Amino acid sequence: MATVNEVIDTTIDDPGNRTPLVIGGHDYGSITKLVCRINEDKTPIGWYISFAVAASVLGMFFALIGYLVYTGVGVWGNNTPVYWGFPIVNFVFWVGIGHAGTLISAILFIFRQNWRTSINRFAEAMTIFAVCCAGIFPAIHIGRVWVFYWLFPIPSLQLSMWPNFRSPLLWDVFAVSTYATVSVIFWYTGMIPDLATLRDRTDNPILRVVYSILSLGWTGSARAWSRYEKAYTLFAALAAPLVLSVHTIVSFDFAVSQIPGWHTTIFPPYFVAGAVFSGFGMVLTLMVPARQLYGLHDIVTMRHLENVCKILLVTGSMVGYAYAMEFFIAWYGGNLTEKFAFINRAFGPYWWAYFIMVSCNVISPQLFWFKKCRTTPWLMFVISIFVNIGMWFERFVITVTSLARDFLPSSWGMFHPTLVDYGMLIGSFGLFFTLFLLFVRFGPIVAMTEVKSVMPKPYKSPVHDEQHEAEPAVEPA
Repeated sequence: MATVNEVIDTTIDDPGNRTPLVIGGHDYGSITKLVCRINEDKTPIGWYISFAVAASVLGMFFALIGYLVYTGVGVWGNNTPVYWGFPIVNFVFWVGIGHAGTLISAILFIFRQNWRTSINRFAEAMTIFAVCCAGIFPAIHIGRVWVFYWLFPIPSLQLSMWPNFRSPLLWDVFAVSTYATVSVIFWYTGMIPDLATLRDRTDNPILRVVYSILSLGWTGSARAWSRYEKAYTLFAALAAPLVLSVHTIVSFDFAVSQIPGWHTTIFPPYFVAGAVFSGFGMVLTLMVPARQLYGLHDIVTMRHLENVCKILLVTGSMVGYAYAMEFFIAWYGGNLTEKFAFINRAFGPYWWAYFIMVSCNVISPQLFWFKKCRTTPWLMFVISIFVNIGMWFERFVITVTSLARDFLPSSWGMFHPTLVDYGMLIGSFGLFFTLFLLFVRFGPIVAMTEVKSVMPKPYKSPVHDEQHEAEPAVEPA
């Protein structure tokens, strides 16, 4: 008699069948144990080492912010004419990283793409933490942080300057804050049933109280599930437009200006594709190690990883197409300053940054045409690192090269980042990984309830089927 694992292995090897989204012959109880043991088992020493490193880098980040506030923005390499340096580059980079969470959670949910169920929690958490990192940089870039409240339209005779609502920088405030709010609500709503499961299983009285508060008295009744599914679908519908709107508005920071290399209509779709590209790259960066360290191979299968790789291939090709179209339109439009801006990007003083960008964003994802690369976890991880590097350099190239070489040669100037610039970039990763490690340790990193909804049907042995067919049918009384 064939076992469940043998049947699943045969299904995987048969090219005519699709790989199940959950393998290993699991039932509902074993799925719960598999996910909850991450929170219930003794914390591995590797987690403590990783957390210590991330927290140390985070401490350096906050120390540098304090040094910046005390000394002034002159500690950065920003100058005339490069008023926007690393802070805005880092801001756009982290906002882009947060895009995959809403795409996987909302849009793929609306289109009933069941393969999202095992990876959506990674992406949702990543979205929240990336937005936290992104929000810091505009706040400290304003200079006098202690008068941050001037950004709000507070009616007061003592304020000589009000926010300019025609400025796309203010549009960012509304777009990113709305995106963060909806993403947090959507993320938290999806975790309520899983938090209730952790509440019922934990032996720690403190965690039991915390999980009880966070699960909002979840009972798992039919009425609770009905209302939960309606609310989750409603939040998904609200979050879906944000995938397109947020990075489109961020692109307006550049596209509505007159700076050569920025004043282009391709920026909104180009930025959205790049954001999805970088977001899925970070999902792969986080998911591959977590899958290996916590033994999640049965619920985060190779099919999930391969689908992410295919999305990286598609969006990477879209980004490459956008790079080519920028050059074509600069040539075809006949604008000399625009033509010079793009030639300067590729062959000017920042040529090294441009070719790092193209190599990482356009060339490296093309390896996913080969099935070997789409099914080898360590290769996926390496390529995802290149994607993250390339997308950061894309923001650097767009921001710095256009400002350093604008209309008049007399106003040209080079941008040289300082140690504080580099330290804050590294420190933002410290904040991101500190939050992510805390979530991995104390939160449900896989959506148990959603994984159970896409499990394959229980296997019935041929012997059981033959016995069942041989038994006479019994009419109900």
